[in-house]
Amino acid sequence: MPARPPLLPTARAALLLVALAPLAVLLAALAPEAWAAAPLLGLIALLAIAGDALAAGRLERIEVTLLGDIEVGDEGAVGISAKIARGRAGRVDCALAADPRLLPGGRGEAALVAQGGGQWLGALALCPTRRGTGVVERVWLRWTGPLGLGARQRAEELDRAVRVWPNIAAVRSPALQTFLRNSELGLIARRMRGEGSQFEALAEYEPGMDRRRIDWKASARHAHLYAKEYEAERNNQIVFAFDCGQAMCEPVAGLPRIDRAVSAALTTAYVAMKGGDRVALFGFAARPQLFTPFVSDTRDFRRLQMAAAGLDYTRQEPNFTLALATLAGRLARRSLIVVFSDFTDPTSAELMIESIGRLTERHLVLFVTLTDEELVDLATAAPAGMPALTRAVTADALLRQRALVLSRLRQIGVDAIEAPYDRIGTRLLDSYLSIKRKGAIG
Repeated sequence: MPARPPLLPTARAALLLVALAPLAVLLAALAPEAWAAAPLLGLIALLAIAGDALAAGRLERIEVTLLGDIEVGDEGAVGISAKIARGRAGRVDCALAADPRLLPGGRGEAALVAQGGGQWLGALALCPTRRGTGVVERVWLRWTGPLGLGARQRAEELDRAVRVWPNIAAVRSPALQTFLRNSELGLIARRMRGEGSQFEALAEYEPGMDRRRIDWKASARHAHLYAKEYEAERNNQIVFAFDCGQAMCEPVAGLPRIDRAVSAALTTAYVAMKGGDRVALFGFAARPQLFTPFVSDTRDFRRLQMAAAGLDYTRQEPNFTLALATLAGRLARRSLIVVFSDFTDPTSAELMIESIGRLTERHLVLFVTLTDEELVDLATAAPAGMPALTRAVTADALLRQRALVLSRLRQIGVDAIEAPYDRIGTRLLDSYLSIKRKGAIG
């Protein structure tokens, strides 16, 4: 049996008592013999507050509707329903205490709207900023009387879990589904033919074709020019390697860089599995965290999403030497390794370049990083004084260092991608398709 909700004064009641205080002082100064009226006014105000709180009614039921699953960065809502009987509530407010990954600061508030018959409904916006399992711990309901002077309040424990998954909105996008559907019907496959490494057929030579593909023996037999056509390889191995260190946990546009990377990787992984390739995920920080088995069936895509949800946020510096050496030791054949990382100083970048360079001896490596838009804004802003000018010069120097690191990666044979967060997925997918058409993995 829940405890009886206490009777509480509202902000309006406090203002009323503050307004009565000067009146009581004025009355005591002008009519000292009527001093008893001052406490009488206070008593009347207290009775009015208590009566208004009692008139608010009794809470019969409170229900909180939660989404069991939600994707990071996606917008959702928590539904709140309350039934208040035997009274006339003037206003009903609700507050929730939850994991900070679900609500900013771990707390959210919403006002409920009367529906008639004592029913009150409301919703609290939910936009998780990190993956993992968040718990909605407690709910408070506060309802006031018709005068808004007194209120009652009830708190209930919820302890309800909400699982926050990686965002795969791009996988469900109509544009990508149309692309994949056309690919299955052969429209995209026709464009990819001729640039792989597996021979498929001979076709009449047409102007614009690569002359190196002309089959001179077949052309001599038929007295007509014929060219070889190829198709892109299948069953390639692709590993998406995520740096889960401190730099990748920094937010960009409200979400950590690692979550932006995971969304881009899962989109490309889905396309790769549709194309017959095998995909695995690898995560590391100070030491390796995760290495999934290779999967090739899109029905197992959920396994990749679940594995990506387990990538932890750490405040450690990544150990590229240990992580990439461990990854190379587990790969038995040449693979495409897509490394998602960021760098903040030349020393860590030097170790990263050295470790990635060893991977290129056997594997094809694609390096992906997000544009540091904060540095770009600082470097391009018009200086309004010496402090702003100093920040602009420092930001420009850091951007030059980033450009130098990417240039050195390209010099050792690594295809490096740097793009804003909202275009990194498209750039990665284009690079993968280009590599696949060229047959560079196998």
